[in-house]
Amino acid sequence: MESHLEYRRVREAFRRFKDREAEPKGELEHVNAFTLLVAVSLSAQATDVGVNKATRPLFEVADTPEKMMDLGEEGLIGYIKSIGLYRNKAKNILKLSRLLHENFDGEVPSSRAALESLPGVGRKTANVVLNMWFRHPAQAVDTHIFRVGNRTGFAPGKNVDQVERGIEDRVPVEYQQHAHHWLILHGRYVCKARKPMCGTCIIEDLCQYGEKTI
Repeated sequence: MESHLEYRRVREAFRRFKDREAEPKGELEHVNAFTLLVAVSLSAQATDVGVNKATRPLFEVADTPEKMMDLGEEGLIGYIKSIGLYRNKAKNILKLSRLLHENFDGEVPSSRAALESLPGVGRKTANVVLNMWFRHPAQAVDTHIFRVGNRTGFAPGKNVDQVERGIEDRVPVEYQQHAHHWLILHGRYVCKARKPMCGTCIIEDLCQYGEKTI
């Protein structure tokens, strides 16, 4: 009985998320799979706003691996130096651009294993690209999703892998495609780290968080 009630609780939460925004979108700006991969790689320990500000002019001149390689390290740094860890990120972006050119005909692969073989691309980055570009129901767990998964009890876990598996196991299949974006946007704008906005939360009555700010 308890597992059935839990399933109904999670289903109802995602039904509400869908009713509010049926087609949630990621906030990183991109024009193709390659620029999405670059943007996500740059977003580690940086804000989407900061990444978008840097990549708008960058992607006007380098929207393919070959054009990125032509920029060179210093040329690329000129665009992304406002982003944290920019020098290391520039090296990785140029390395992955070369590998895409040499091993994948300049195309971003659609498999997690192939994506994770690229420099600077971990499971979270690969999952974002798989979800946003290739429409795979992959769950990229960042700090927002980790927080929401644990606070609500929808996908509790001690690490990001456990939360990722929890989302895959507990969220109904029809909501899997957009679960990542619903949760990240909820964590970013409502279920904030320091001052969660429980009073205006559409799933407050379904949430198991014990320190609600109501």
